[in-house]
Amino acid sequence: VMASLYVIRHGRTDWNEIKRIQGSTDTSINEEGRQMAREAHDRYADVHFDICFCSPMKRARETAAILLAGRDVPIEYDDRLRELSFGQYEGTEYPKLPEDHPLRDAFRDPANYVPEKEAESITDLIGRTGEFLNEKVYPLIEEGRDVLIVGHGAMNSALTLNVKKLPIEKMWDEGIENCVLKRLI
Repeated sequence: VMASLYVIRHGRTDWNEIKRIQGSTDTSINEEGRQMAREAHDRYADVHFDICFCSPMKRARETAAILLAGRDVPIEYDDRLRELSFGQYEGTEYPKLPEDHPLRDAFRDPANYVPEKEAESITDLIGRTGEFLNEKVYPLIEEGRDVLIVGHGAMNSALTLNVKKLPIEKMWDEGIENCVLKRLI
């Protein structure tokens, strides 16, 4: 029996509500996000996981704790699962950005997105998530273990590109809804 790899994005945050760029800013899920995680706990109660890898960020940690409450699934945190850093643009409301703002390229044209100063490139994100898959996840899949990763919109999208061997142009094609489980393998 082939093992499975699942990813899920954290529950909603106050910043998600107003489309404020979060990135490496360590926000928490809000009450709606907690409710989403509780619903996901019930909805996916019959899906088997041997281990959960989780972003160390608060919004992912709390989602994982609620999602896996009462289940004997170990949770391991890894920095490579942190969200993409948007540097100085974190905290800005995306809809309010001018049409020609460089950050819009991250979402409209990811292959040509050039991060500003301390921000992280999508290529780097794909690299660190690919390294994580090779080092931690694929060996477990080979052993027949079912793996869950609790993470973020851009980070989960990068995992998806890696697993499905898709080009960077497809970064946002798979969708990144909060608390919706996606099977990648």
